[in-house]
Amino acid sequence: MTALSERFTIGLTGGIGSGKTTVAELFGALGAALVDTDAIAHALTAPDGLAIAPIIEHFGADFIDARGAMDRTRMRQHVFGNPEARHALEAILHPLIRSETLRAAEVASGPYVIFVVPLLVESGNWVGRADRILVVDCPEEVQVARVMQRNGLRRDEVEAIMAAQASRQARLAVADDVVDNGGAADSLPERVRNLHSQYLALAAQR
Repeated sequence: MTALSERFTIGLTGGIGSGKTTVAELFGALGAALVDTDAIAHALTAPDGLAIAPIIEHFGADFIDARGAMDRTRMRQHVFGNPEARHALEAILHPLIRSETLRAAEVASGPYVIFVVPLLVESGNWVGRADRILVVDCPEEVQVARVMQRNGLRRDEVEAIMAAQASRQARLAVADDVVDNGGAADSLPERVRNLHSQYLALAAQR
């Protein structure tokens, strides 16, 4: 097992509907080790997840559903517009997400590790932790159209989600590399292969 400090690491992010999951899966198919922080967060709040006990202790059993998982809808409604509650939830989740993310990366196999972090810019602590930041980018109008089609949401609902995320400009400002995913999907694999080759060369220098 190689210590994480000796691994070449990439933080991958993008706004909703940008296609970051598709891009991550393409890297994974080429052999990169993927660590999905969103999946880790869901596991922590699933039945018997590490976050369940502290959530019950702080918020009460009313925020746990019949399956024993965090009631995501109720919690979302509770913390929306309530900074104190949101900070309390983050104080529970963020340290656990970080420790589980590092643990997953330590045991991951592959020439380099990609951390898939939807809220990389918003979290404020990923820039500098990863060797490179990769942003999956597309025009905002493309994001809106994709999410409306995929999730069945209204335009104003999608725009509200986007408004709560970092701006396109803020993501691009921290990017070392950018995958343009605003065009034809069939050109995406080649762009990923080119970056994969660059990352393999950089990883070999570690």
